[in-house]
Amino acid sequence: MEHTYRLVISCPDRVGIVAKVSNFLSTYNGWITEASHHSDNQAGWFFMRHEIKASSIPFGLDQFRAAFEPIAREFEMSWHIADSAQPKKVVLMCSKESHCVADLLYRWHSGELNVDIAAVISNHEDLRRMVEWHDIPYHCIPVSKENKAEAFAEIDDLFQSYGADVIVLARYMQILPAEVCEKYSGKVINIHHSFLPSFAGARPYHQAYSRGVKLIGATCHYVTQDLDEGPIIEQDVIRISHSDAIEDMVRLGKDVEKNVLARGLRAHVEDRVITYENKTVVFD
Repeated sequence: MEHTYRLVISCPDRVGIVAKVSNFLSTYNGWITEASHHSDNQAGWFFMRHEIKASSIPFGLDQFRAAFEPIAREFEMSWHIADSAQPKKVVLMCSKESHCVADLLYRWHSGELNVDIAAVISNHEDLRRMVEWHDIPYHCIPVSKENKAEAFAEIDDLFQSYGADVIVLARYMQILPAEVCEKYSGKVINIHHSFLPSFAGARPYHQAYSRGVKLIGATCHYVTQDLDEGPIIEQDVIRISHSDAIEDMVRLGKDVEKNVLARGLRAHVEDRVITYENKTVVFD
């Protein structure tokens, strides 16, 4: 994978933003390998993502930030620049179901997903052997009504000790406390079936089967204090019919869940997602 810098910007929309950024990069012989722009006419907001060949810039990121800051102030930009050669540290969280964790571990192990999986945290022991086979630390922290505060304090300590850039709830079946959601806002990604809010609670596929649904799917989103209502990163669906049994729906649902989660995580770690209000711009 080519070594690039990823410049991500959001700001009030006005004339001259692209020209100003392009002229800045041209001044330093910056070679743009990918450029994406979006204007939200209703919000009056502009979004931009550029990938720049790292070898074409005569300085590192600290100097880039210092040189670019006057432009950022002029256009009231919310912005950051990231180095593709520094994979983001990911902490996975799971319970008993293995399909999402197994899929992400495979993509990481095969080099398909350019991240550093620092650890896996679970409230059950079921997936320890699978995770430790990959030489990844596995932390089992049981959570109950009686110990929830203490358990999540321990979990938060692990997030900090591993320097987690992103936390992935890969079918982790506990609700994160509000203070954890707030502290790691924009850094926690969740996956759930697309039946929410229609079929909430236990056995959603059984509920859907009894209603004769024709589509099942999954939603990958950022976690907020409002359960399963955070900004959506990725979604997909698959059509089913009256001939599909509950077991078929569960199997197909798991396939959609793991694929949507992997795509959502990839978009996040490649700095392709910009969040504003309660929605996202996701550049391909």
